[in-house]
Amino acid sequence: MGSYPPSSGFSTHSPEILPPEGKDDAAQQEELRAVRERLPGQRSQAGPRSWAYAPATYLLVGINCLVYLGMVFSHVSFANPTVEDLVRWGANNSTAVLYYGEWWRVVTAMFVHVGILHLATNMWCLWNLGLLGEPLIGPFGVFAAYLLSGAAGNLLSVGWNALRHHDSVGAGASGAVFGIAGVLIVLLKSPRLPIPPKELSGLRRYVIYFAAINFVIGFGSMAVGSIVRIDNMAHLGGFLGGIIFALPLVPMLGSPKRLFLVRRRLAVGLLSAVLVFFGFYLSSVFPGSAWPIR
Repeated sequence: MGSYPPSSGFSTHSPEILPPEGKDDAAQQEELRAVRERLPGQRSQAGPRSWAYAPATYLLVGINCLVYLGMVFSHVSFANPTVEDLVRWGANNSTAVLYYGEWWRVVTAMFVHVGILHLATNMWCLWNLGLLGEPLIGPFGVFAAYLLSGAAGNLLSVGWNALRHHDSVGAGASGAVFGIAGVLIVLLKSPRLPIPPKELSGLRRYVIYFAAINFVIGFGSMAVGSIVRIDNMAHLGGFLGGIIFALPLVPMLGSPKRLFLVRRRLAVGLLSAVLVFFGFYLSSVFPGSAWPIR
C-alpha cells in the first residue's frame, strides 16, 4: 500500500530505487527522504508532491474509483450491489472461471468493489502502501505487483472455492493490496537500503502490523460466523504473490539501475510463470467441476 549518504556497508553505486534517469543528487536525496518519512496514514513532511511522484498508485486508485462510478451510474446500488451486479461487472467466481472459461475475471475482480465502504477502505490501504512502495520499485513495479499478486489471490480463491464446492462471488482490491504489503515486507528488510536502520525497521513494522491485523480480522470473521464475508484466500494468495515478486529484487537493492531493471523483469516473469502454471493446474484438476450459476 526515498539520498542519504551511504553508511558503511552500503553500496557506493547510485541506488536503483529512484531516481529516473536525469535526476541529480539533490533530487535523489529528496526521494529517499520521502520514503523514510512516509508512514501509513501520514503525509510526507517534504510537502506536496507532483502527480509524477507516484503515478502508478494514483492511476490504480483512479481506475478503481472510475469502475465504481461506472457501476453506480449504471444503477448499481452504491452501498449494497447484488451478486448479479458484481458478476456482470467482472467479479471473481469459480464456476465462471473454471466452467465457462472466463479467466479474465481474476484480473477484473480486483477493480470491482462491494459498495462505497469497501472501496474506501481498500483505496486508503492502496494509497498508503503504494506511496511507500513506488520509490522502491518504480511505477511499473507497483503496477505489475498489483496486477500479478491480485491475480494470484483470485486464482487461489478460485481453487479453494472449487475444492470446497462453494460458489461464492469475490471482488475487491484487497488481494492486490496484500501483494504490495508482501513486497514491502521483503524489501524493507534489506540492509542495503540507504535509510537509517531504525527508521527502516519502523516502516517495515507498520506494514507487518497492517498485514497481521487484516489477517486476524479476516480469519476471525470466519471463525465467529460474521455476516461480512472476507475472502481470506484472496488475501493469502496476494500476500504470497507479493513475496514471490519481491524475492528476485532483494540482491539488487543498492545496485546500479540497469541491474535492478533486469531483476524487476525477472520478478515479473517469475510470478507470471507461477500464475500460468497454477492456472493450468486448476483447469486440469477441476475441469468443469463447478456447477453453472446461470
